[in-house]
Amino acid sequence: MEKTIAAKPTRFGQRKVVPRACVADPKRHVRAFLCEMLEELGFTTCECSHSHEVAVVSNAELPDLFLLGFPGEGVEAAKVLQSLADEGFQGQVLLVGPRNSLALSALGQLGAKLGLSMLPMLATPYGEKELRASLADFVPIQPAPRPPVDAAEALHKGWLELWYQPKINMQTLSVCGAEGLVRIRHPHWGIVSPAYFIPDDGDPHFAALSEFVITQAMADWHSFVSESNAIELAINLPLSFLTSTGSLKTLEGLLPRHPAFSGMIVEINGTEIVRDLKAAKDIADQLRFYNIGISVDDLGTEWPLLLDQDELPFLELKVDRKFIEGCAHDRLKQTVCRRILELSDELGTRTVAEGAETRDDFLAVREMGFDVAQGYYFGKPMERKKFARHTFRRSAGVVAD
Repeated sequence: MEKTIAAKPTRFGQRKVVPRACVADPKRHVRAFLCEMLEELGFTTCECSHSHEVAVVSNAELPDLFLLGFPGEGVEAAKVLQSLADEGFQGQVLLVGPRNSLALSALGQLGAKLGLSMLPMLATPYGEKELRASLADFVPIQPAPRPPVDAAEALHKGWLELWYQPKINMQTLSVCGAEGLVRIRHPHWGIVSPAYFIPDDGDPHFAALSEFVITQAMADWHSFVSESNAIELAINLPLSFLTSTGSLKTLEGLLPRHPAFSGMIVEINGTEIVRDLKAAKDIADQLRFYNIGISVDDLGTEWPLLLDQDELPFLELKVDRKFIEGCAHDRLKQTVCRRILELSDELGTRTVAEGAETRDDFLAVREMGFDVAQGYYFGKPMERKKFARHTFRRSAGVVAD
């Protein structure tokens, strides 16, 4: 009986799921690098290292794209192409290799002869811009729509991950910490942001989600220490979880007993804090004895409500990104930022500018006197291994005066 093969849509941006790509290359570090780049472009990825794996991967993962990166001689790559043809592969194939390579040209001709849909070859060396251009038909102009994802299902099936975004010390221009941000690696939708799955405070699964965040952050902290160096981590927890029975005991039991552990930060939304300031202050007072500081996250228009307090036991004030994005050219935003900085000086807290996406905004928040900055200008949220490579193996002083 012949294998039934579904027709491939002409434009992946209209699909109900993100495109799937398989990276075929004998070198593990090359596969890891390409998978990272493809995931940043919106693909879900899989990989194989040898031609005999092609049939299994093709049938199990149903990729829309095979990215074939065998350098040097093309014998093994030719076997991959033959296997794809034998499996009736209906997706597209992108060959990656040295420019002006005879073997690469021969592989392109072989793929076409076998009836495979061959994309124009991608010559090495290349960057994200060149890869994106090669895969323009796969990368949607707008993100594909995603339905809400059930947090309980994600917890049960192990889809949750903690990604990290660097925080930059404005004086030394070095990485001084990182915020852990929850992501779902969904088998069909790819990487899903919290907007699609974070439950409401009253949801019975919120406690389990919070415990996952704490447990994963502490496990990752141990990994960072063993691989390179200790780093101050910040995680987001709701005030309702911290005030629930047994939460502080749970939190204390998960903290590292390592001598390099100097503490961590728990970020609580500013609106939650001003709604129940007494409870927030009580929790902050208790957490200080465990080397945990509270950050007032997304501090925005509610900041005047903190003015009349004689003492606030918070470690930092983190200004909402809507006052940071574009602040370099907006005097009203600068005024709000300066008032919060004045409040911080009175309270003895440090300040974080969240949402520094451009060089102009970075220079503006540095000139205003923020202690720490965070945003895409310094780095996007990254999965743990990639964050470790970028943070500990590269110089963090990448922003010039």
